[in-house]
Amino acid sequence: MTTEAQFTDSALPGALAPADNAARNKLVIALLLGSTFVVFLNETMMSVAIPHLMADLGIQANMAQWLTTAFLLTMAIVIPITGFLLQRMNTRPIFMLAMAVFTAGTLICAAAPGIELLIFGRVIQAVGTAIMMPLLMTTVMTLVPPETRGKTMGNISIVISVAPAIGPTIGGFILANFEWRWMFILMLPIALAALALGARKMQNVTTPRYAPLDIVSVILSALAFGGLVYGLSSLGEGEQAGAAFPIWLPLVIGVVAMVVFIWRQIGLARQDKALLDLRTFQSRNYTVSVLTMAIAMMALFGVVILLPIYTQNVLGIDTLQTGLLLLPGGLLMGLLAPSVGRLYDRIGPTRLLVPGTALVSLVLWALTRVDQHTSVWAILTGHIIISVGLALIFTPLFTAAMGSVRMDMYSHGSAILGSVQQVAGAAGIALFVALMTIRTASLAADGLEPVSALAGGIQLAFLVGAVISLFAIVTAFMVRKPENNMPGMGH
Repeated sequence: MTTEAQFTDSALPGALAPADNAARNKLVIALLLGSTFVVFLNETMMSVAIPHLMADLGIQANMAQWLTTAFLLTMAIVIPITGFLLQRMNTRPIFMLAMAVFTAGTLICAAAPGIELLIFGRVIQAVGTAIMMPLLMTTVMTLVPPETRGKTMGNISIVISVAPAIGPTIGGFILANFEWRWMFILMLPIALAALALGARKMQNVTTPRYAPLDIVSVILSALAFGGLVYGLSSLGEGEQAGAAFPIWLPLVIGVVAMVVFIWRQIGLARQDKALLDLRTFQSRNYTVSVLTMAIAMMALFGVVILLPIYTQNVLGIDTLQTGLLLLPGGLLMGLLAPSVGRLYDRIGPTRLLVPGTALVSLVLWALTRVDQHTSVWAILTGHIIISVGLALIFTPLFTAAMGSVRMDMYSHGSAILGSVQQVAGAAGIALFVALMTIRTASLAADGLEPVSALAGGIQLAFLVGAVISLFAIVTAFMVRKPENNMPGMGH
């Protein structure tokens, strides 16, 4: 067990600020929250645009899908490197870098004449997006005392839940009235305003320290996380005719690279030179929290990808109506987040996580019964209930996980948490879509009409998701509230 005496200001990437810096800290966190909301909103607005882009640019679905795949791939590659960046750079320059890169990517997308430059712009946007969330998480953990972290993490959960909720609705509205380019044209002044406000108001609140960069680890990280996310994403799409390589190859490369990456990080950690310091997993509470988060993210991304397919292709409602159908649940998740954060500060994570994971599991089991005759109101009710469950999950998990690592490990803890979210999200999408596709094809081959076959495929995907969700209920009982702000690694 590491003692508190071992930690000094000089040893930390940042130290808790004194009371006279409270106003500065609030301003910095507010700027980071607002800017993170902007980049998350951009990420989810694109989810409804693929059909429009296919028609407008005259491209096939597999090419259009790269707008999403390239974004996720870039996020998966960049997030592990943010642990290094957050140690080496101060708050203001890394914020300016992230928002400047995101704004440049938005400008490229707005001006793109074709799909190639549009994909390139999305990659640039993803680099900025990947830096923002770990920066926000690390800054909050550095500045906010343990007794009020739940409340602040609740505000972060608003960003995480409301942006994905209103993104598709806003995207659907823009596409119903304007061409696709306006999604980026309208985002550009917002991004520029966040950049300008940050340039004027953002202040340095952490103390950079020397951190070595192991190039071999960076390459292995890119192959590992990139291979896993791309491989899992490709599994859901199925084997493409005339593909340059087998569908399983990126996944195998990702798994092998991940094994070598983990082995190298364990060795480098002994010299304090790891790109991602895996000693964070010596905290049992961090490990269980991350595992529960991975299961929750698989469920969330699986539902997010399948429900629009179900509502549009089985129930026959359009993109904008689907966005409006999913809006109340997402907004409710955001509205509940601050209250859940305050409850966490009072009662800890377990009494929030257990009912939260139970609600998510309950809705997933209910979704195994959906077909072409299911009421839209039943789907709306189910989505609201699962949103309440997720609201009870995310804030406690973020707070318990990050509060369970040493202060000098915050940057590594947030980078690992972000990386696990990306891989788990990709795994959830791949699993749900692959199961749906295989089952639908099987039922269609048996002579079932297309809509009924698709409904059967969706039922199977939700069934497997429901079974996986039971494990989250078990792990929810194991998550504890960290005892203090500097727990030892064996905590």
